[in-house]
Amino acid sequence: MTSLAFETDEMKPVRAWCADGEVYVALADGRVIATPLWWYPFLSELDAGELNDIELMYEGIWWTAIDEGISVKSMFLGIKAPGATAPEKAA
Repeated sequence: MTSLAFETDEMKPVRAWCADGEVYVALADGRVIATPLWWYPFLSELDAGELNDIELMYEGIWWTAIDEGISVKSMFLGIKAPGATAPEKAA
């Protein structure tokens, strides 16, 4: 699948939010996708208000407070940001 085929109008984000340790993105075609917040260490210093101050882009979402973003494609493909480390499981 080529990049052009992957990024379509149906996959355009129409809403995004962070809750319960996840980043959620609602797509134009009605799907909602989610990835764990820990995948994106650059978001770890943001408070709840800043986490939900998200700008929608054609191919992804952007946090203006930190000038960082993630693409819908990376969410689908399971691509974590550099330095992402899973939290320790409670025993």
